[in-house]
Amino acid sequence: MSDPALSSGFGPRHVAIIMDGNGRWAERRGLPRAVGHREGVQALKRTVQSAPKFGIQCLTVFGFSTENWRRPAEEVSDLMGLVRAYVASDLARLKREGVKVRVLGRRQGLPADIAEIVERAEAETLGNDRFRLQVAFNYGGRADIVDAARKLVQAGDAIDEDTMDRALSTGEGPPVDLIVRTSGEARLSNFLLWEAAYAEFVFQDVLWPDYGEGPLGEAVEAFRRRDRRYGGRPAVTA
Repeated sequence: MSDPALSSGFGPRHVAIIMDGNGRWAERRGLPRAVGHREGVQALKRTVQSAPKFGIQCLTVFGFSTENWRRPAEEVSDLMGLVRAYVASDLARLKREGVKVRVLGRRQGLPADIAEIVERAEAETLGNDRFRLQVAFNYGGRADIVDAARKLVQAGDAIDEDTMDRALSTGEGPPVDLIVRTSGEARLSNFLLWEAAYAEFVFQDVLWPDYGEGPLGEAVEAFRRRDRRYGGRPAVTA
């Protein structure tokens, strides 16, 4: 593979990833699903560290959906434990490297200590501006649209595309350029439904625990080969 950092293409500025395949990665190795989730955290660390090499300014990852509460209680507990472990092990590094952390999704219903961890991660990285990491946690695309509309109605604001853009939990970040899903699946699973309107999609047949700089670079290269027209016609060439 050619070095994507040296590609003549431009972008993407904002990449969003559906981190899929932790459970299958573990099952194929005869391991508990919790091991797959732990390895998925390591993949996230590699991906966050690699993203700036490709000119990416914002990375949004799907960590825990509003539907994930339906999973077995033990698995939900393991996932919550990973949030605790990730922040405990990486928050200092993220602060030092200029990463601004933003957690998307509903805070209601989160365990008290998880809500405190979320608030602390955001507060301690608030002044950073080198890179933006957005973690969608207790997040659903439909719920986010409903919450944004409710916020606008309660404030008495007009509802149009511009005000909705700003009211969504992603409103402070740049537009989403590229959405990636790992594990070979090809669906959005209620992720960034509004923001996906003109995003490019790349579906990769790699399980999330195996992700890192190589697969991310391949996704960026695929993006840079696309002709983004936003509903217009392709440019006419001589």
